[in-house]
Amino acid sequence: MALTPFVRRQITAAPIGLIIAAVVSFFPLITAAAPVDAPPTVVELFQSQGCSSCPPANANIIAVSERPELLTLSFGVTYWDQLGWKDTFATAQFTQRQWDYAHAFHRKTVFTPQVVINGSADLVGQNRAELEDAIKHAPRAMNAPSIENRSDAVTIGKSISSGRADVWLVRYDPNIVQVPIARGENTGRTLPHKNVVHELLKLGEWSGSEQSYKIPDAARGGLREAVLVQLASGGPILTAARR
Repeated sequence: MALTPFVRRQITAAPIGLIIAAVVSFFPLITAAAPVDAPPTVVELFQSQGCSSCPPANANIIAVSERPELLTLSFGVTYWDQLGWKDTFATAQFTQRQWDYAHAFHRKTVFTPQVVINGSADLVGQNRAELEDAIKHAPRAMNAPSIENRSDAVTIGKSISSGRADVWLVRYDPNIVQVPIARGENTGRTLPHKNVVHELLKLGEWSGSEQSYKIPDAARGGLREAVLVQLASGGPILTAARR
């Protein structure tokens, strides 16, 4: 069920630090400085154009979006749509992705804004210093598989660990898009968006052995692509790569 504005304000007013997901058996996670050739840290923002608390978090994510060691992605969620303004980028699939994280973090509700880092820790994201600290201490998977990109396919390498993960193709707009808001809590504002996700496609499952996946044709041009290998149902992101 969607979070009401009152409940959301109660949650975002409370001090929220990093919340580490339950221990997973697929890959042990560590917090350490990333090597130069390490996969990017995946920073996901869940927001709505109808949420008055979201613009500061959105601005923080935009501010760090050009850093090469980060892959920032913006997901629009739908549960604010009934309060006067329908988010122009939100989909039920993106709302479900946030719910998967809520279940993985043992929560009974969702809230905006929410920033999830490497699928393993989260915070509200309105405070820039807290965001930077969360990124600095982001959990990382040990023995992460390699990702080899080709024009029409992607190959996930072999890993010494075993288990099951999902392979996701993300298509997002790298440009800053200005959206005028005519109704709802942000009436009269023009909100910038960057790295907005337009497609989230499951390519298949990966279980530790080398495997290739065909890349489907894009529904629209001008989007960039990234690949995520992630434990199922909102689990940690094991590795990621831009295409």
